[in-house]
Amino acid sequence: MTLFSELGLRAELLQAITELGYSEPTPIQAGMIPLMLTGADVIGQAQTGTGKTAAFSLPILNKLEPGSRHVQALVLAPTRELALQVCTTMETYGKHMHAEVLAVYGGSSYGRQISRLRRGVNVVVGTPGRLMDLMRQKLLDISHVRTVVLDEADEMLSMGFVEDIETILAETPADRQTALFSATLPKQIRHLAEKYMHDVQAVTIEREQMTLSAIEQRYYLVNEQDKTAALTRLFEIEEITSALIFARTRLGASDLSAELTRRGYPAEVLSGDLSQDARERTLNRFRQNQVKVLVATDVAARGLDIDDISHVFNFDLPDDPEVFVHRIGRTGRAGKTGIAISLVAPKEKRRLKSIEHFTKQQMKKAEVPTEDDILVHREKALLEKLKVWINRGRAKRELEMVSALVEEGLDPLVIAAAALKMSRGEEKVRPIAPVGEIFDYQARPRFGHGKDARREPAGRFDGKRESSFRDKKFPRVPMPHSKNREVAPNSHEDGMVRLSLNMGREHGIRPKDVVGTLAFHADIPGSTIGKIFIQDQHTLVDVPETLAGKVLSKNGEFRFNREILIVQKA
Repeated sequence: MTLFSELGLRAELLQAITELGYSEPTPIQAGMIPLMLTGADVIGQAQTGTGKTAAFSLPILNKLEPGSRHVQALVLAPTRELALQVCTTMETYGKHMHAEVLAVYGGSSYGRQISRLRRGVNVVVGTPGRLMDLMRQKLLDISHVRTVVLDEADEMLSMGFVEDIETILAETPADRQTALFSATLPKQIRHLAEKYMHDVQAVTIEREQMTLSAIEQRYYLVNEQDKTAALTRLFEIEEITSALIFARTRLGASDLSAELTRRGYPAEVLSGDLSQDARERTLNRFRQNQVKVLVATDVAARGLDIDDISHVFNFDLPDDPEVFVHRIGRTGRAGKTGIAISLVAPKEKRRLKSIEHFTKQQMKKAEVPTEDDILVHREKALLEKLKVWINRGRAKRELEMVSALVEEGLDPLVIAAAALKMSRGEEKVRPIAPVGEIFDYQARPRFGHGKDARREPAGRFDGKRESSFRDKKFPRVPMPHSKNREVAPNSHEDGMVRLSLNMGREHGIRPKDVVGTLAFHADIPGSTIGKIFIQDQHTLVDVPETLAGKVLSKNGEFRFNREILIVQKA
């Protein structure tokens, strides 16, 4: 057995580790810490929850010169939640060294981050976009960085950050130490390692094998905008003792939690913004069944170890099938059965197939409960509850009250009916939300033949085209003839600036979405927006040079399908 005290860490770090109650490192920590202390380039392959943050944090802190004003280490993370969590962890371990650690990320004010950078920090943890912004403004100098860590590298690449990562690495010293952490090692990751790392040492921790045999898996095909309505309908029918709902983004999780509470289903959000104390209080309420529903992102839910979760809901499917397995593995534990339910939008069907292929299990397709189903279920549950009270025989005072009413000449059946009516009053705060007919963009019927065949949305046409209204409201935009055609990064039109959006064809974005989102949030006329080129992973759009600054100033406010749409100069 290896102990932290045997790894060669400085006394201040060992003191912090001991105060946290740790003595023995996890496998990834035992493997990575000695390697990183030698200065070697390393790759750590391990799943979430294995302690990899400490695996790179402790060696970085061990080598710091606290008195230096230069940024000595840089950690790149895919999300705001992870950046905040890594920053908090490093501050906790480095408290006796007085290490200055700063998290930088988009969607927050520049002021505090700039002020801290000017005073001098030892370690910067940030998302690629905000790091690039600070570098462009000459506010972040990484020319003295000794160690660079790419945390959850596969996630960063899947989010389209590969070019930003390469730009950032190019600005760091050639003799820096590079550490890459990733749950999977796809081709892009290996290419990145070959290009920017030397004499790489690797530590691989085998992924925990999760059994799915005790988990009932179902999915419901619903429109993206109807997911919340479908979820509340399922809450009516399912026998839920405790539920964990996964959303893709921190903002999405927060919005969903608030919306469920508003609709009569109290929920709390597990966010990366919470302090450790607040997080523990939330989890304790969940463990003690004071809160039945938690909404979280994958990052915020890491390390969550609760055996009594009856249902796991995938409000948004993850990109990585392994993440899906890790999510639903939180139910069906300790010899109990569990239920995993996925809400799948038509554009997510390919992702669903990928998950089924990975798990070698086919999910059962189910139909969202109808309004009649819910009304019948409500009445059945009410009658069952009534029978329980009758059998208990503990309504003595109520029986006396009914007897008095009967003596006044009232019909006992009418009295019972009125009492039931009163008891159903709380149903009014839970109206049954409508769920629309499936709008399957991928399955829409074809008109015409061969290459010239046109697709139209399924379920919305009865033999006549509805294009005239749409074409007037959202004029057609010139598009590339081939989706693989390269589009120039700069506009060819005088007075126009080309901007880049971090979503494209695979996210379901359309020209009218681009026009509507930019025009609404930036408060500019939609008619001023020029050419739009939608690529697989991103979109290019031309806007007047005089309005470009106004558009860019609203970054963090643009939304598409509840996700943040990032806009920057192409």
